[in-house]
Amino acid sequence: MPSLRQLEYLLALEEHRHFRRAAEVCGVSQPTLSAQLRGLEERLGVQLVERNRSAVIVTPVGRQVAAIGRRMLSDAEEIRQLAAAQGEDMGGTIRLGLPPTIGPYLLPRMISDLHATYPKLKLYVREDIPTALPPALEQGRHDVLVMPLSVNRKDLDVEPLFREPLYLAMAADHPLAARSKLGRRDLRGYAVLTLESGHQLHEQVKRLCDEVGAKLMSDYEGTSLDTLREMVGMGMGVSFLPGLYVHSSLAQDATIKVSSISGAPIYRTVGLVWRKSSARKQEFLVLANHLRDAVRREFPQFTIIG
Repeated sequence: MPSLRQLEYLLALEEHRHFRRAAEVCGVSQPTLSAQLRGLEERLGVQLVERNRSAVIVTPVGRQVAAIGRRMLSDAEEIRQLAAAQGEDMGGTIRLGLPPTIGPYLLPRMISDLHATYPKLKLYVREDIPTALPPALEQGRHDVLVMPLSVNRKDLDVEPLFREPLYLAMAADHPLAARSKLGRRDLRGYAVLTLESGHQLHEQVKRLCDEVGAKLMSDYEGTSLDTLREMVGMGMGVSFLPGLYVHSSLAQDATIKVSSISGAPIYRTVGLVWRKSSARKQEFLVLANHLRDAVRREFPQFTIIG
């Protein structure tokens, strides 16, 4: 069996594609890293890395070994954290993955209370688009996710947290802004802006546009919620924005009008996701309750689940 240290060297080389940089990251000399990788190849009987003067190429089987190694290293770290936390309150490091449509608007509302309650806990936060988060979790890059649901993967557990309303945002001088009440049929024929593909919000708004006969502006997709806000303010179209963003960033913006749509509620469900194999389930459930408490306190318009 390969050692965890050898797997760490392989992962560093896969990421940096350079022996010297990989060695520096791992805190060893380049000859040591190279010798350890050759030893790993001899033990496994396969070539993991192609070596030449211009580049380092990880072979297809090398990438497969690296993917498994990433999970093994993640599990080993989880064992260490679990052992260190025995007899103590929640502590150690939790690597939290979440999309940029949630993190900046939710985390500041709950971090201070979480730190005060569990001062030994460290949250390492990394943002990515929702479609990339579950695969990264399965590969061991994250310990737990906060993200829009649904997530249908047999190796992952899901804990729903809350329903977040989606609001229709439009420029203050937009034709729809003068109406005191809006229904879905009122959107027919209007241009609707949304985030680029890869965001759960994109797919949800696309389905809504198909349903009501609105025009999804695929040529002008936003790369962030702030970009959407700017395009809406310039009169390029209307957009559906999540409640976390609306209540955190739009309250004082007189150039944008925000409205609910009558009829069936429009919302996204946000939940906590982790690997079924994880030994830290109880910690994640505690984290889930802290998130619910923060939302209940800071966003009373939302519906708490659980």
